[in-house]
Amino acid sequence: MEELSADEIRRRRLARLAGGQTSQPSTPLSTPLTSPQRETPPGPLPGPSGVSPQPVPPAASQSLGLNVHSGTPATSPMGTSGVAYGSQSSEGVSSLSSSPSNSLETQSQSLSRSQSMDIDPASCEKSMSQVDVDSGIENMEVEESDRREKRNLTEKETSANSDVSEDQALHLMCKILRVSWKEQDRDVIFLPSLAADFHLNPKDVYSDFKDLISQILMEVLMMSSQSNVHNPFASLTATSQPIAAAKSPDHRLTLVKPSSQGGSPMGPSAGSFGASSLSSLYGCDSPHPMALNAAERTCPSLSTPTTSTVPAPTSTPEFVVPPSPPATPRNSLTPSSAPMPISQRYRPYSVTTPWAASTPLSPVQRGYSFPGLSSSPAGPSVPPNTPVPATPLSTQSLTLTSPRSGNHPPPTTLPVVPSSPRPSARQAAFAARIPSSSLGACGGGVSCDSASDRFTIEACKETEMLNYLIERFDSVGMEERKAPKMCSQPNVSQLLSNIRSQCISHVALVLQGALTQPRSPLQQSLLVPYMLCRNLPYGFIQELVRITHLEEEVFRQIFIPILHGLALAVKECSFDSDNFKFPLMALAELCEIKFGKTHPVCNLATSLPLWCPKPLSPGCGREIQRLSYLGAFFSLSVFAEDDTKVGDKYFSGPAITAENTRVVSQSLQHYLESARGDLFKILHNILLNGETRELALNYMAALVNYNVKKAQMQTDDKLVSTDGFMLNFLWVLQQLSMKIKLETVDPYYIFHPRCRLVVSLEETRLKATMEELKSWMTELHEDPLKFPEPKFPTECFFLTLHTHHLSILPCCRRYIRRLRAIRELNRTVEELKNSESQWKDSPLASRHREMLKRCKTQLKKLVRAKACADVGLLDENLLRRCLQFYSTVIQLILRMVDPAYPNITLPLNPEIPKSFAALPEFYVEDVAEFLLFVVQYSPQVLYEPCVQDVVTFLVVFICSQHYIRNPYLIAKLVEVLFVTNPAVQPRTQRFSEMMENHPLSIKHLVPALMKFYTDVEHTGATSEFYDKFTIRYHISTIFKSLWQNIAHHGTFMEEFNSGKQFVRYINMLINDTTFLLDESLESLKRIHEVQEEMKNKEQWEQLPREQQQSRQSQLTQDERVSRSYLALATETVEMFHILTKQVQKPFLRPELGPRLAAMLNFNLQQLCGPKCRDLKVENPEKYGFEPKKLLDQLTDIYLQLDCARFAKAIADDQRSYSRELFEEVISKMRKAGIKSSIAIEKFKLLSEKVEEIVARNSQSEMDYSDAPDEFKDPLMDTLMTDPVMLPSGNIMDRSIILRHLLNSPTDPFNRQPLTESMLESVPELKERIHAWMREKQGARPL
Repeated sequence: MEELSADEIRRRRLARLAGGQTSQPSTPLSTPLTSPQRETPPGPLPGPSGVSPQPVPPAASQSLGLNVHSGTPATSPMGTSGVAYGSQSSEGVSSLSSSPSNSLETQSQSLSRSQSMDIDPASCEKSMSQVDVDSGIENMEVEESDRREKRNLTEKETSANSDVSEDQALHLMCKILRVSWKEQDRDVIFLPSLAADFHLNPKDVYSDFKDLISQILMEVLMMSSQSNVHNPFASLTATSQPIAAAKSPDHRLTLVKPSSQGGSPMGPSAGSFGASSLSSLYGCDSPHPMALNAAERTCPSLSTPTTSTVPAPTSTPEFVVPPSPPATPRNSLTPSSAPMPISQRYRPYSVTTPWAASTPLSPVQRGYSFPGLSSSPAGPSVPPNTPVPATPLSTQSLTLTSPRSGNHPPPTTLPVVPSSPRPSARQAAFAARIPSSSLGACGGGVSCDSASDRFTIEACKETEMLNYLIERFDSVGMEERKAPKMCSQPNVSQLLSNIRSQCISHVALVLQGALTQPRSPLQQSLLVPYMLCRNLPYGFIQELVRITHLEEEVFRQIFIPILHGLALAVKECSFDSDNFKFPLMALAELCEIKFGKTHPVCNLATSLPLWCPKPLSPGCGREIQRLSYLGAFFSLSVFAEDDTKVGDKYFSGPAITAENTRVVSQSLQHYLESARGDLFKILHNILLNGETRELALNYMAALVNYNVKKAQMQTDDKLVSTDGFMLNFLWVLQQLSMKIKLETVDPYYIFHPRCRLVVSLEETRLKATMEELKSWMTELHEDPLKFPEPKFPTECFFLTLHTHHLSILPCCRRYIRRLRAIRELNRTVEELKNSESQWKDSPLASRHREMLKRCKTQLKKLVRAKACADVGLLDENLLRRCLQFYSTVIQLILRMVDPAYPNITLPLNPEIPKSFAALPEFYVEDVAEFLLFVVQYSPQVLYEPCVQDVVTFLVVFICSQHYIRNPYLIAKLVEVLFVTNPAVQPRTQRFSEMMENHPLSIKHLVPALMKFYTDVEHTGATSEFYDKFTIRYHISTIFKSLWQNIAHHGTFMEEFNSGKQFVRYINMLINDTTFLLDESLESLKRIHEVQEEMKNKEQWEQLPREQQQSRQSQLTQDERVSRSYLALATETVEMFHILTKQVQKPFLRPELGPRLAAMLNFNLQQLCGPKCRDLKVENPEKYGFEPKKLLDQLTDIYLQLDCARFAKAIADDQRSYSRELFEEVISKMRKAGIKSSIAIEKFKLLSEKVEEIVARNSQSEMDYSDAPDEFKDPLMDTLMTDPVMLPSGNIMDRSIILRHLLNSPTDPFNRQPLTESMLESVPELKERIHAWMREKQGARPL
């Protein structure tokens, strides 16, 4: 035997390292993946005589027009066959044994080695129906362990009955690997070293087929790495797509839509995306020709699209608009010297080699441009997958720029993908019938402003090797489909499995740089572009993970660059196209790969230094979003504050309509659902993996703890995570919490010593003060053993609850602020336009024009931002999930206050549970705020089964006000009842009916609301005086609605007749009506005054400009005040009108009757007195001023309370009452026809009664002003008639102190609590006062 050279010994050693015996007997496929590092690159492979063979010029590819001297092939995810196989053999996943086979050679020694190696075609042509689906080839449901057991048993069985000879097996191997050691041919790679070995001693070349496969692959790869003259892959005819794409003139990688979509990881899943989705991988600065055959490309008649009458299909078309990478003209044989433009937006896969070149598109290529890809303001862009009226294109191809390598001249032909019979007609019809802007994301979600080489593949020798190995891996599956019965035979199946496993092992070597130069972990992984294209063969990535994950260093060296590459890819993605889905889907499917109970990629991801980085600055929320590994994936957002590209693309332009916006919003929301679904898969798999669950929970808790500032009313957005990030995180947590059973949640978790959430002691609690909280917490923590170990359901539940607080609620508040800003800007623009005649000739004209321009620009931005927020926030699915989760929170809280829930009873236990009292206040407040937002902006969400719990929650806590310390929190709950009232929001009528008819509501709601109406007089806030009017307005509206429900009449009547509570309520009504009517009518007088001044143009023009502006500003303020106060006043007067009709006695009490009469008299004087003309304003309906209706209601109240006691109260009012006033009222009612003649006569009779009482009073009037001081009330300085002593020792008149107690239950002298029962009569003083009065009357002269 001829002595081997040193290079040949090294080559064989490397081959054994790549495919030798494993050190892990339990996993025979796990082969060593490292090789000794070479000090110097190995020389050319020796020929049979030990010298370097001369390169054999391969034949040109006639069928596809490929130049055999083309440059380095571009990488390709897969072949022409289609590609990710849903129906492929399960061997691609787990049946890839690489254990030594039972050597087909030993089983067929009787066969001559010179026997023909052709396989019987009959075995390949049998129907697929003859395939045994239970053989393991097609059965994907068998567990991995079962398949391995079957495979091991198969290996032990004898193959004496095998019909496959050794030569046939060798032929099959050569066919799949595209190699030959017998003869040189254009369709195979000639292996000179192996040819020499076979020539010298054929029997000693290999021990088994696995050894031979290893030698073949290693020689091919070493030829590629060592050959500086001859490219071994140049001799291959493109039978599958990667090779063909690599040989295209401009080195674009053209991807073909898979013919059969499977559900495998790293392969297209059914329904997940089509050709139009794939196109979004690549940007397009300029239009790009469709991939047509050479004849069509040169046809000048196709250069201009023409219209077509082909009717649009009813179904959603899948259309593809390829990008426009740099292209070399077909007649160019030498590369251009100009540098290739490299995208700065996407650097991971950009090529910066100096020999990369680009040239402009040829005229022929430009003739295929899509006019729809150009930017046009004609209309809004439509996101990918949006239905458009277009005939689907038959040619569904995508291009991916790959620069040329080496000094090989470019090829001269380009036909890569066969076109349909009529591509030009379809394309022309598409281009002519679709408006340019309607293509939106370039037909498949392509970002039109992005460069075409966004996902440029690195051109290097490793790329050639990967391309070849992926092709060979893919060819195994193709062979199995062609000859399923033959491939199901144990020996052939074992051979195919060995080929697969050896391909994967050599891929691992290539990725480590073992065959070329070692690759740094910081270098981008060569596999990432393949994964982003999602066209890797079925089972490729799973097998790579399986073989490498037990070798920790190897696994990290291969997959850390992949993880970093996916993170870098997603950072460049946006919802302005559908390219966002590919990094997400790739990472999600990587995380799903598991062996046993271990998810290797999950372990690797959580071991990264930036999995959960510690904060380094005050902006820890934004920091963890930007730095953490998953932060880039969760950062995808549609909000304008987070990503301006979405708004600029879809919501700008003059043709934005409501229908367009609706369609675009639905498509973008579908994008969001898709992205969030992948985010859920990622995090869910990390949580499922026991080794990484703690790290995942720590990361989730860090996201919450670092963003606590988002809950503040005013916060610096630069310090916290973005809204889109937090909503994505919220969505994932909602999915995780969906199946949590409430019985498994520990309500004491936030007090747990090992609680991951940081809840500050300064956080306002529902009832407990800070001192009470500290005392209770100290008591709890005395025995830590009381606390059970926190379980995942508990931790997940509270993480979700706190994330709602930091995500959905801040988004709602920002949305409302934005709407307010839009209204203000609209008002400013209108005012500037309306007053243009006044300032256009003034020195300030230029400033006003500039301000008007700025306001309009800002208004456009805000409207665009609102449209984006509508997509991200007003998503019904998201809001429904929030409501469902809050329903669960409500159930937890109600169980804490009454363990008998859902059979809850009122009143609740007077002793408030400490666990409830210590809960953060926002647990209840967030529910109320969310309901307020939903009712106003998306009321249809309330039609959910969980609404019953919400109604119970509202009724229970409104009727148990002592359980909540903050009155404004009760006010928010009341406001929810108000906004759901059909009079306010007709779309929530069903919710309102549920609330009104709730059993607890019928009995307890009216008294509770009446009590709160009076208690809200003093809230402790600085704004309490003005706040109470809004709260009482809400309650009055609710009362009117409840009164219309007959079920509540009994409760109302009980309250009317009970006395004390109702009297206080009436007193507050009187106070409010007095103030509100007085303020609103005074503001109307001021409006009338300014309007009269402005009518007199001459006098108005004479006023200084500053005074004019001051008066106009005052007018605007008065208009706002009058509108607000008149609305509140009208509501209170209407409430009076309703109540006095039903019950009169409480209104006639001594402490109320005189005040009510005085209030009515004063307002009658305002409406009908001598100065009533001052209330005449322009457009009174603008302010809600209806004088006729107001007069009608006031006079009705007089008639409903008509009795002697009330007539005396009217007569005693010396401030406003006069006979002339009542006569004027009667006159106006007659003239305006406000009342019937009968009602007017009744009012006239009341007036006559009052006049009689006034006459009697004047006759018996006495002057008691000279009474001793001890007989006078210390507050009012009037003579006391029924003196009482207060606990403070002071003496007051009973009627005066009772009137004070109606407003405030405190001692007026020391502010101590005071009730009517604490008053003590002073009979001795009372007798002395009456004696003095009798003496005074007796001394009066007759």
